[in-house]
Amino acid sequence: MNITEVVIKTLKEAAEPLKAGEIAEKAGIDKKEVDKAIKELKKEEKITSPKRCYYSINE
Repeated sequence: MNITEVVIKTLKEAAEPLKAGEIAEKAGIDKKEVDKAIKELKKEEKITSPKRCYYSINE
């Protein structure tokens, strides 16, 4: 499973939007890797940011 898949899985399991640091902590991966994945996922419109620095899955 690559980093973007891990980020998506973590966001799906979360009940509310998460910060990049929270995603990294829950998934057990480096925050820099999460930041890269978030940037890619936002570009692909798979995740949204309901408020600054928080991310949630785009249903």
